[in-house]
Amino acid sequence: MTDAVGSIDMPDAEDEAPKKNRKGGKRGKKGPLGRLALFYRQIVAELRKVVWPTRSQLSTYTTVVIIFVVIMIGLVTVIDLGFQEAVKYVFG
Repeated sequence: MTDAVGSIDMPDAEDEAPKKNRKGGKRGKKGPLGRLALFYRQIVAELRKVVWPTRSQLSTYTTVVIIFVVIMIGLVTVIDLGFQEAVKYVFG
């Protein structure tokens, strides 16, 4: 008795579709230097899309970051001193 859909040993004709060996798009057609040049061109194109901040925006952002870092340093210092005192109290 034979199987109508094929078996593991004898696959169906549908399963044996010819596979195309083709290279992928632009990357397959160029050598390593061509791919590197394409990568560089893409970087430059993306950087042109960036909306760069003005000088005043940049100074404002920098000031905000510096103030935030100083506040966080103070907070961590206070917490660290608190833990230090707690450890001194518990262990002697």
